Amino acid sequence: MRFLVFKKETLLFFLAVGVVIASISVWVMLKAGDTTVFNQQSNREIREIHMVTGEFKTTMKDGKELEAYRWDPGTIFLEKGERVHLLISGINGEEHPFKIEGTTIKGTVKKGEETSVPLQFDKEGTYRLICEIHSDRSHNGPMIAYIVVD
Repeated sequence: MRFLVFKKETLLFFLAVGVVIASISVWVMLKAGDTTVFNQQSNREIREIHMVTGEFKTTMKDGKELEAYRWDPGTIFLEKGERVHLLISGINGEEHPFKIEGTTIKGTVKKGEETSVPLQFDKEGTYRLICEIHSDRSHNGPMIAYIVVD
């Protein structure tokens, strides 16, 4: 059996090369993730919740059409202080101007577009996301979603 024998300098050289390669690999992986392990403000701390506008439509035996608009999902749950991006896709209805009761948050969801609504609540409770066009039965609503903050 033969054993390879290396000089001490050769072994140190290969060890140094290995350390450099490992360091470069770690650096590349961190850069590829677009976050750093040293910064607590990474993108992963902001949760995304997806919602769509929906329409239910039917024709009665007498020919009368009924329709109702809804947010889907109709209820979302958040932790107090949690940072969330609510992404609402406009699927049915040309536009839905909305407000969130108890806040200054307002916006409009348009058909074929996605509206991003940043949320962070410091107070527990149930907040209503209300479409201002479809606010009650006489206007094909109520188009209300509930944001429950624990």
